[in-house]
Amino acid sequence: MDKVRYMISDAADMVHVETHVLRYWEEELELAIPRNEMGHRYYTRDNIKEFQKIKDLKDQGYQLKAIRMILHSGELAPLTPGDTSTLPQTASSTSEMTAEERMSQFRELMSDIVGKAIAQNNEELSQTIGKDVQEMVIKEMNYLMREQEAAQEERYRKLDAAIRGGIQKRSLFVHNKKRPAN
Repeated sequence: MDKVRYMISDAADMVHVETHVLRYWEEELELAIPRNEMGHRYYTRDNIKEFQKIKDLKDQGYQLKAIRMILHSGELAPLTPGDTSTLPQTASSTSEMTAEERMSQFRELMSDIVGKAIAQNNEELSQTIGKDVQEMVIKEMNYLMREQEAAQEERYRKLDAAIRGGIQKRSLFVHNKKRPAN
């Protein structure tokens, strides 16, 4: 079965936006838009549905950062034009929502965003701290080993000096004993 491909102008007309808006959304929302052999964008029906969902979310007052998170987290089921039943709102559009409801929705969205960012940051931080602690422990162990080796070397040097001194004293004592007394 051959997939239908649309040019950017056709896709923009279907979504009722300008072509530059589709390009902007592609870049800002990190969308995977296919390209042909010559590097030109082409759009499938699924891409157009996704753009329509983005447009619906924008019309309801969502910012692109929130839409990116919604798209990449997969928290919303695919929307059909005009369907707002899966949106986390108490009213069908932001104009019908009270300021308190919008603030509550905003807080919920921000809590989710911040929570995910903190979790990701904590994971990265724990890995970094783990590596730093490991390096510090290795450096400290190397330092302690060098200190121990230096102390042993000094002990062996003193022992060697004591043995040599004892040998010299014995040698003198034996040498003095062999001499006849006058």
